[in-house]
Amino acid sequence: MANASIRYGARIRKRAAAIKKQKQTAYKCEMCGRVTVRRMGTSIWRCRHCNTTYAGGAYTMTTPAGEVAKRLIEDLSKRNR
Repeated sequence: MANASIRYGARIRKRAAAIKKQKQTAYKCEMCGRVTVRRMGTSIWRCRHCNTTYAGGAYTMTTPAGEVAKRLIEDLSKRNR
């Protein structure tokens, strides 16, 4: 068995595996552009190259709500130019 703590169904094991993969993936840093951002703790992400710290989702660097907010801010800043 791949993960002894996850039991009782393939669907749950697949979801747990997907979350684990997202949590351990390196993400792209917005400051330096390198793919070196790693999870330090719950919702804390840090770039290993430039030491920039980000607040994000618990298992992914960004959340769907954060993506929407980022797009809205970009659209509003474009309109004000």
